[in-house]
Amino acid sequence: MPAPANWPQTLVGVGVLVTGLALAYGAIGISSEAGYGGVGPNFLPWLVSVALAACGAWILWEARTGGFREMEDSSGDAAPYWTGFIWVSAGLLLNAGLITTIGFVLSCALCYLLAVQGLRRAGGQAVANSPRAWVIDAVTGLIISAPVYWTFTKFLAINLPGLTATGWI
Repeated sequence: MPAPANWPQTLVGVGVLVTGLALAYGAIGISSEAGYGGVGPNFLPWLVSVALAACGAWILWEARTGGFREMEDSSGDAAPYWTGFIWVSAGLLLNAGLITTIGFVLSCALCYLLAVQGLRRAGGQAVANSPRAWVIDAVTGLIISAPVYWTFTKFLAINLPGLTATGWI
């Protein structure tokens, strides 16, 4: 006998299923002419929409037949850690606001720095306030964002905002 339906899980399943169906509806209008690799530009939208619809149906089925039975209890605090949320949000907002001013590399490195600081504080790490951690996080952000920038601008010919006209920073 099925257990009572879990409505929050049911709503998540419906949301994922509807998202997959909406993406499929949007993919109808994309050309299917095969390109260089033998697939058309509508291949990926159709693939993602089918995967989302399948996942949504599976979540919906699980929710309606007793919920997620194997789900572990949450390991986090019952209350949200707002300070960490503010750090991560500040990183994202500053990235969006400064990307055209200071360039992709520096704005993404700043976003990484602030997000990691928020996550460190949320995890209760004492190292979050040390100058060494700030330097390591800033350098790591640069090490991650610079190759991404170069890959997009030099190899894929996708223009991203840079700090200089040379295209390297």
